[in-house]
Amino acid sequence: MKRFGVIGYPLSHSFSPGYFREKFKKERIKDCSYDAYPLETIDKLPSLLQSIPELQGLNVTIPYKQSVYKYLDDTSAIPPGLNSCNTISIQQGKLYGFNTDVIGFELSFKKKLKPYHKAALVLGNGGAAAAVCFVLETLGISFKIVSRALHKGSTYTYADLNASIIEENQVIINTTPLGMFPNVDDYPPLPYEFISSGHYLFDLIYNPEKTVFLQKGEQHGALIQNGMEMLILQAEESWKIWKSR
Repeated sequence: MKRFGVIGYPLSHSFSPGYFREKFKKERIKDCSYDAYPLETIDKLPSLLQSIPELQGLNVTIPYKQSVYKYLDDTSAIPPGLNSCNTISIQQGKLYGFNTDVIGFELSFKKKLKPYHKAALVLGNGGAAAAVCFVLETLGISFKIVSRALHKGSTYTYADLNASIIEENQVIINTTPLGMFPNVDDYPPLPYEFISSGHYLFDLIYNPEKTVFLQKGEQHGALIQNGMEMLILQAEESWKIWKSR
């Protein structure tokens, strides 16, 4: 039996186990299983690998996409400077890192992108944000990072945001867990009154289908997109990697 899974914390509402189990059933893949492996800290990864030697691949989710790096034996497949891993292939005890978030986000994001969408605000600065920023740079879209407190990687705090900043940045991408089930009433504290029909709001969250962040954007006429398609695309890319190695 080839075993696969997802690591992160918490994982009680993770999309991946159900998706892959249904995929294996639908495609009649008999020799594979996929499970959730919640790790309270990333330093428990080695003991997980030791306890389940049949593991051949892992997805990595919040909050370990960056901290998992120190356990990888090979990161050559991850673009230089990205420093975020969401997929691991395990071969003969060695861990090979990949980032399929990049492909998933780019393919989903571009579908509603307009020629005038030239500047973006990226909410959050974790592993998912790293993949988003990499794609924006590839597409030639300038971006600023918004965080709760200023640090060397961010430009604004939420308190800094005003009409001028919102109007100048017509793409707003939420990479934080604000609004994710079960905390569905939470949302990034933006001045939503300045959002217009020219804006494009993308939320990496997929549950609920329409977060308060997206609802508020839609109320002002903005284009909106949740993270479900991105998640499916990155999952399929992960499977391609595991299957080919």
